[in-house]
Amino acid sequence: MESLSLARKISLLVEERGWNQEDFARIAQINRHTARQILKDPEARAIRNATIAQCATALGLRVNELRDLPLERLLPRMHGQVHADEQALKQLREQATLPELKDWLSHHPDRMERLTRAEVKELLEMQEVGGLLQQQGVENCIRRMERRREILDKVGFIAKGEQLDLLEQIVNLLYEKAIGK
Repeated sequence: MESLSLARKISLLVEERGWNQEDFARIAQINRHTARQILKDPEARAIRNATIAQCATALGLRVNELRDLPLERLLPRMHGQVHADEQALKQLREQATLPELKDWLSHHPDRMERLTRAEVKELLEMQEVGGLLQQQGVENCIRRMERRREILDKVGFIAKGEQLDLLEQIVNLLYEKAIGK
């Protein structure tokens, strides 16, 4: 199979999800003009790194997967991700006992669908009375998870490039600070 442009690959994955242009813009949190350009004229423009990251997250993929893997390897991965997440999301809906968490889940179905299996497990563990969800608020805890997921995607992307040595130095400094060395 010939190599597809990144925008064309995104366009085909969006089509596979069954999203229209407006769904794509909303779920990926990109403006409608950018969504239209990616979907309607995928060969016409380069895509900004931030937009690629938003598209990857919306599609349930990592940035490096979206950039590097061919479409035929992304489709099963994307479908597998949906199937695996569906089970975890069902568990979250069934085991959510904290009223604030139940309320958040009903008001943010698109963000809920992006949670990973590990994040679902973490949320369920944090909902005990007086736990982090109550102390810090559901929105704050989930926003922190989303930020962490985005940072890990960026680190994964950087680690594949020429900046690995610099990344390693930064991570080592932060790690030493975190453990109190």
